[in-house]
Amino acid sequence: MHNSAVPEPRRVMSADGVAIATYEFGDPDASTVMLVHGFASSALGNWNLTGWVRDLVRAGSHVIAIDQRGHGASDKPHDPASYTMQTLADDVLTVLDTFLIDDVQYVGYSLGARVGWKAAREYPERISTAVLGGIPDGDPLTRFDLEQARRFIDSGELPDDRLTATYVSMAAGIPNNDLSALISLVEGMRDGEQPTVANAPSQPLLFATGTDDRIIEKSRALCAASPHGTFFEIPGRNHFNAPTSREFRAAAIEFLMGESVKPPGADPSPE
Repeated sequence: MHNSAVPEPRRVMSADGVAIATYEFGDPDASTVMLVHGFASSALGNWNLTGWVRDLVRAGSHVIAIDQRGHGASDKPHDPASYTMQTLADDVLTVLDTFLIDDVQYVGYSLGARVGWKAAREYPERISTAVLGGIPDGDPLTRFDLEQARRFIDSGELPDDRLTATYVSMAAGIPNNDLSALISLVEGMRDGEQPTVANAPSQPLLFATGTDDRIIEKSRALCAASPHGTFFEIPGRNHFNAPTSREFRAAAIEFLMGESVKPPGADPSPE
């Protein structure tokens, strides 16, 4: 475990009255990196227990990690209307405004990367660069069967659809997750703007996807469509275990510090 000392979460109130839990690490006068986790995860699970916070603070960054609405210590509304892509991106802006941060480097994984894509497009003057880990085009949960997932909550019957079963089993296995809120999130994001090769942000972007992740070619296509995109293969990782990769952490920090990203094995950094 690589957990840095965990501060009490600071709750930031969004425009629609949903409280977003935020965690602050490092020197507030340093340049800020915002960390945004994936579906059914949390700020501390995705970023603190995996060494990201520790390594970013060591590199001299001020870090703000957020629990996205429906996750962690944030409020968990059950209304799908509370989870549009625009709302999730606006939560990022609200946190920046509350902390009086004009300019941030953004790091997101999976759902957090999709939100980062939208936020970078909406607020280019506030997000200077971004690391987008495990980002596919479109909505990867289009096939998610909402009815089967809700039946799982009611009866414990595992969904027949493999993708739905994978996600509800993962979400149910993480303490304090609210499955009804997470299913509402999947439903609420369905009709929003999704990442495509036609709507790439203009900022410098590092795309990072596991070599064993079936979305890797779609991530590559998004990178190729981005005016300032760099691609990093996370060696030997799939979609679910990529955030724990030391190589991914090192490449992201090199990118954020303005250094060119080296391929895996070129210059291994110490654990």
